[in-house]
Amino acid sequence: MLAKLIQFALTQRLLMVIVTLGLAFAGVVAYQALPIDAFPDVSSTQVKIVVKAPGMTPEEVEARITAPIEVEMLGIPHQVGVRSVAKYALTDITIDFEDGTDIYWARQQLSERLNSVWPNLPDNVSGGMAPMTTPLGEMFMFTVESDELSLQERRSLLDWVIRPQLRTVAGVADVNVLGGLVRSFEVVPDNARMYARGVAIDLLQQVLQTNNRNGGAGRLNDGEGSLLVRSEGGFKTIADVENTVVRTDHGMSVRVADVATVRIGSITRYGAVTSNGQNETVQGLVLGLRGANAQKVVEGVKARLAEIAPQLPKGVKINVFYDRGGLVERAVNTVTKALLEAVVLVLILLVLFLGNFRAALTIAFILPLSALFTFLLMRSFGMSANLMSLGGLAIAIGMLVDAAVVVVENVVSHLADKKQAGTLPRMHIIYRAVREVSVPVTAGVLIIITVFLPLLTLQGLEGKLFSPVALTIMFALAGSLVLSLTVIPMLSSFLLKEVSHDNPWLVRKALALYEPVLLWCLAHARVIVGAALIMLTLTAVVYTQIGKTFMPVMDEGDIIIGVEKLPSINLNQTITTDMNVQRAILSQVPEVKGVYSRVGSDDLGLDPMGLNQTDNFLILKPMREWRVATKDALIDELRKVMDQLPGLAYSFTQPIDMRVNEMILGVRGDLAIKIFGPDLATLNAKAQQIVKILAAIPGSQDVYTPQNSGVQYLQIKIDRMAAGRLGLSVNEIETILLAQLEGKQLGVVQEGQKRTPVLIRGSQDLRASPADFGNLMLTLDNGTNIPLSAVARIEREEGPVKVDRERGARFVVVTANVRGRDLVGFVEEAKQRVQAEVKFGEGYTAKFGGQFENQQRASARLAIVVPVAIGLIFLLLFATFGSVKQAMLILSNIPFAMIGGVFSLWLSGEYLSVPASVGFIALLGIAVLNGVVMVSYFNQLQAQGMAMATIVVEGAKRRLRPVLMTASIAAFGLIPLLFATGPGSEIQRPLAIVVIGGLVSSTALTLVLLPILYRRFFNGVTK
Repeated sequence: MLAKLIQFALTQRLLMVIVTLGLAFAGVVAYQALPIDAFPDVSSTQVKIVVKAPGMTPEEVEARITAPIEVEMLGIPHQVGVRSVAKYALTDITIDFEDGTDIYWARQQLSERLNSVWPNLPDNVSGGMAPMTTPLGEMFMFTVESDELSLQERRSLLDWVIRPQLRTVAGVADVNVLGGLVRSFEVVPDNARMYARGVAIDLLQQVLQTNNRNGGAGRLNDGEGSLLVRSEGGFKTIADVENTVVRTDHGMSVRVADVATVRIGSITRYGAVTSNGQNETVQGLVLGLRGANAQKVVEGVKARLAEIAPQLPKGVKINVFYDRGGLVERAVNTVTKALLEAVVLVLILLVLFLGNFRAALTIAFILPLSALFTFLLMRSFGMSANLMSLGGLAIAIGMLVDAAVVVVENVVSHLADKKQAGTLPRMHIIYRAVREVSVPVTAGVLIIITVFLPLLTLQGLEGKLFSPVALTIMFALAGSLVLSLTVIPMLSSFLLKEVSHDNPWLVRKALALYEPVLLWCLAHARVIVGAALIMLTLTAVVYTQIGKTFMPVMDEGDIIIGVEKLPSINLNQTITTDMNVQRAILSQVPEVKGVYSRVGSDDLGLDPMGLNQTDNFLILKPMREWRVATKDALIDELRKVMDQLPGLAYSFTQPIDMRVNEMILGVRGDLAIKIFGPDLATLNAKAQQIVKILAAIPGSQDVYTPQNSGVQYLQIKIDRMAAGRLGLSVNEIETILLAQLEGKQLGVVQEGQKRTPVLIRGSQDLRASPADFGNLMLTLDNGTNIPLSAVARIEREEGPVKVDRERGARFVVVTANVRGRDLVGFVEEAKQRVQAEVKFGEGYTAKFGGQFENQQRASARLAIVVPVAIGLIFLLLFATFGSVKQAMLILSNIPFAMIGGVFSLWLSGEYLSVPASVGFIALLGIAVLNGVVMVSYFNQLQAQGMAMATIVVEGAKRRLRPVLMTASIAAFGLIPLLFATGPGSEIQRPLAIVVIGGLVSSTALTLVLLPILYRRFFNGVTK
């Protein structure tokens, strides 16, 4: 079949030219259509349910909302986990499904279950399923700034002008709004006036609800036409509300204005946004749809903002402070630059090794054509161009030319043979040359493709990150194989007119150095084998000294400082504290040019932080303007500032890193210890014990557990007997309390497109004084008033900040980051100390998770699939050579390749991470390929009847060039990744270190040890 393919390519050269041009055109079109992002989509199939319950405490939310919904969600097919958090007035429930589950199907299942449980929830709850975005969907953040508009006016502008416009952009799931004041018509009852006129608060609520509506009455005939009858009774102005009659007493009307103050106010706030230590502001956060092209979404948002800019009031400025497009551009540029540099280095090496520019040019065509072939398949498989997929292409650059090198070198060799050139047609010589190497070339490429198959079996985060790497490498190698057997022979027939078989200068020098070394080694075989075995033993020892971690942290170029304050803090004080933090950072750390802080919950409830929790988003100056050399040094400077501020717990993270951790675990941090049990007080005590243990372990950083106690509760314990005697029900009392404090929405005022809520709420004085609250007057049906204290006891107690649940069980979490040591070693020490020092009672357990869990899962999977891949390679080698001994001889090159990889990793100070493991896998393939090149030629010479002493010397000398070319091109192709500095370079660097170091030892031992072993085991064997 291969022979026919080669024959077709050479007999139909014009057709092959057309097909090649068509492939190039299709590849360019596919590349332009590829979605571009910084990362592959690492999100699982995940659906969030957000339910808001104004005024409810965390334990009440858990019991009445969270638990019933969780129970209803159990049993959905393909579900892998349910976790939730119940906080004041809100619950956030996350349901995870198996990878590959259709997101629309999953949302449909949840919608059906949610509809069935909704009637059983409290009456005043609202919410439902969150927008169909992912935790990595936060693509664009901006604030609305104006010196002339108030905070409330800016919020209205964002809600009713900017947000609807941005939601029409393709790929936008929603626009989350944070901060500001939501405008409302506020009805503030005057208890004294209500008492004087005998108006109860429930009557006032009823009147406001029933006197605010427009309706249609039907149709009237008007001659030959008709009239549509519409009644208008909805509120339009404050005067409409004020003039609404509450009751009539002896012919005198009591209006709303007689018993309450009506004004423009705002609904209760659950969060705020501040900027640069100056003032509050309003923030918009654009959420991308699951699977959306990040770059196109950002471009679309920017274009839409530019369109609506003329429509905005004078002096309004949209201030963008986070743009995912910038990270995408930097990340893609990092790998693209490395890709181009690798191509240049490969071309230089080709010219130096071949000494023939036309031959080098022929081989060089394989690079762009293979890349375009890869883009075509990436588009077909729905992949995006990102740091990892393009990184796979950069890794493969050195391997892509292998097949073409073998083909072109053999063509040059045959064309330079004067005996053949004088007796056979030129096209037939090229055909014979390509056919001769087609089987070993195909076997070699298939071996390398097989090597990368284990990466496709990785699960979780590591699977989503490295599957694109494996796929692009496999696509590119498959493309290079097909092109080497079709397009390269065709190009050779056009370009290789006159050839010379003289070795170029570089090869001559290499041979002059290699021959005496080889002869000495063959003469001292025992010494060489012994030295190799000693190196293997040392490698095993050094390997145990290398720390293990999951993944190097990618520098996104941004810093987020998470701050936690006392749980009982109010919103005004937390805003003041946040601005103090901002001013301290800006005044003492000149590398920071801006700080945007977000406290509390967002409008959609996707990130339900408390009033004591703040995310500070730092805007950094370009690195060339920094006083310090690295980002770690800058974080150390920021720590000094944060340590000066008392009463604050803090941690450092980055936007994407933070969301990835939250997506996987529901928490942030390299290590997360979850403690499960029924009693929150016991859980909190155990968490504090573990915090002290972790903080004492070297390498720990940002150790903390969210403060989950200390919230001050004013418990209103209703006396049923007293309330019943006065004709009050528990529900009536709770409704009155909710209306007085939180405020109760009774309808909306339609102001054009704007929908402004109508609220009834007590005065600010009432909300500011717990003592006055006890004297709150309740109006009875007979018009008399009684104080709240007459029907209830008022007690001050402490309670929880929130209630976290996972699979129906309560838990608290302790998180920690690790710096200056390997993650696995840190976790092992932490496990030992926690088990020894913390006693868990019945019903209480601890679970270690975080990045550590990912590392353990990846290691366990690779420990299974890598040996399977080696087994498949053995079968391919056996099929190629027909000899178990020769297959084993070639596989023996693998451990010797590991020598350089392990030592280079150890000397560089890098840890054994998933990227480093991928490097060892790539090294495995290249090492086997070099062995195939060497042994196949030894067999060829042996078949010609040469003596063994001559075979190992002459065979090794003749195969010096292809072995050196394969290794050096692969190594030099990775050098740009070794020295890259942009986002994502941290992930690629361990891989490059391992492969480059391993190629040094692998190549040296292939050229020296393999001839010795071949002479030892195959002397006198006829193949």
